[in-house]
Amino acid sequence: MKVVSGRFRGLNLKSVPSDNTRPTSAKVKEAVFSMLSPYLNDGVALDLFAGTGSLGIEAVSRGLETAYLVDKAYKAINTIKENIEKTHAEDSFVVMKSSATDALKKFALDGVKFDLVFLDPPYRMKITEQIIKDMVEQNLLNDNAIIVDETDYDIDLSNFDKIDLIKEKRYKDTKVALYQFGG
Repeated sequence: MKVVSGRFRGLNLKSVPSDNTRPTSAKVKEAVFSMLSPYLNDGVALDLFAGTGSLGIEAVSRGLETAYLVDKAYKAINTIKENIEKTHAEDSFVVMKSSATDALKKFALDGVKFDLVFLDPPYRMKITEQIIKDMVEQNLLNDNAIIVDETDYDIDLSNFDKIDLIKEKRYKDTKVALYQFGG
């Protein structure tokens, strides 16, 4: 697994030594960042189920200022820290060992808001709608924030009048959707 583009281009990233983590495939990662290219500029990213930290590291590599990388597994957190160390830009990252729900509550208390959010929870959890609802209710998204959702099922965000689907693509049993928050 490598960083595809930007200032960390070509950097080899370590995988999480576990069967419980499903890394985003290189093909899907390249497609995601191709879709994101018009939206990658200064700002703050959140990778809520970070695993290896690959998506957050790629986002910073391509121009975002800071990435918050959250995972609840010790092995993932250790891997994220090792991968961040390889960037020699540790100040651009915040690593949190936490559940998604607890992390969102902490961000709300601390007044942290995001411009780019990666949601790639374990597919079996089917919690994307709830996470987006929590983020909107807790005021965690800046106007025009982009949410990247990677799932294996269709989600329904029609109840969210501030969330618009921008793009959606399928890769075998993986669906990637980009949403924009209208504030």
